[in-house]
Amino acid sequence: MNATDRTPADLLSSALAADPGRPLVTFYDDATGERVELSVATFANWVAKTANLLQGDLAAGPGDRVALLLPAHWQTAVWLLACASVGAVADVVGDPGAADVVVSGPDSLDAARACRGERVALALRPLGGRFPQVPDGFVDYAVEVPSQGDRFVPFSPVDPEEPALIAAGREFSAAEVVERARAEAPELGLTGPGSRILSGLAYDTWDGLNAGLFGALATGGSVVLCRNLDQLSDEALAKRIESERVTVVRR
Repeated sequence: MNATDRTPADLLSSALAADPGRPLVTFYDDATGERVELSVATFANWVAKTANLLQGDLAAGPGDRVALLLPAHWQTAVWLLACASVGAVADVVGDPGAADVVVSGPDSLDAARACRGERVALALRPLGGRFPQVPDGFVDYAVEVPSQGDRFVPFSPVDPEEPALIAAGREFSAAEVVERARAEAPELGLTGPGSRILSGLAYDTWDGLNAGLFGALATGGSVVLCRNLDQLSDEALAKRIESERVTVVRR
């Protein structure tokens, strides 16, 4: 991270320049047993491909609203940074009927059909797997994203003062996301590089987004993002905290 970073995309660029090989997001789904670890470089590559899909194939640009009907998941984190890279507004669990693009998990496809714009479906299967059959009216993210470019350049510069995120009805500019993540880092226990936060919080509030992504990104730390953490025993959680070298827990 650099003091001059004004957007979440800037934070990711700085992390990539500083130490591309370090872990950034480690994801667990305790309903399926899935574990995925993404280094800064791997995460940034997914973000670039997704941003190219969003800007190119889906024709989204600065100010367009992208409703993310997704749980706390590593692919959701990718979409949040892809929106930030394009300059689109990530509306977390937002109204698909008011969105230009909707990105839906398998459990919210019916609601997502209210979007009159482009619709993207994520199977959220282990290893980024595809749907056995593409849902009607959607494109399958896992089919479309691999062929996208590994580098992303926005058609228009992203304005840090423009809206970038909507969480629980609250709108944040890109600069505000960065500033608030930095300001709240001490409260989360994120003290800088080496800090590793385990979060079992949903992505439907600022607190969940900050604990599950933005706080670590803003401080040079990393996140262990856990879905269905309530299915894990206290003993198993303690072992995970130890094995993943977690320094702070939010659940």
